[in-house]
Amino acid sequence: MTPAKIARSIPARLLAASAALGLLAACGGNERPTSELPSAQINAIGVNAYLWRAALETLSFAPLASADSAGGVVVTDWYANPSNPDERVKLAITILDQQLRADALRVAATRQVRQDGAWVEAPVQAATVQKLEDIILTKARDLRRKAMSS
Repeated sequence: MTPAKIARSIPARLLAASAALGLLAACGGNERPTSELPSAQINAIGVNAYLWRAALETLSFAPLASADSAGGVVVTDWYANPSNPDERVKLAITILDQQLRADALRVAATRQVRQDGAWVEAPVQAATVQKLEDIILTKARDLRRKAMSS
């Protein structure tokens, strides 16, 4: 089995560990370690670095509840726009692949509105989630273009 096939069969969290072990194993011999993975897949965080950075930059307006670069998950805490304090949102971004592709990104949003002093679940328009995905993907592509031209 080629290294690329092995890499695709291993969960993203274990890819970095297996790559490090492979490099360590190759240190004793005269052979240089090689990789068949495209450079867009090789990174130290376990997911596509451009998508990861674009997600963090896009969500920079909201407080982060958690960010797991190995698993590719970013979750915000509740965010209320100061101009509309009776509505708040919580966002979760999941990066599912090491490739920069539209289907490698999943955005989930939860929205609440204040009614009679209590927060009540409210629907999120699908267009809102789609627009956020588009923003992240566009930013990730711009980051990649900028990195390639440098």
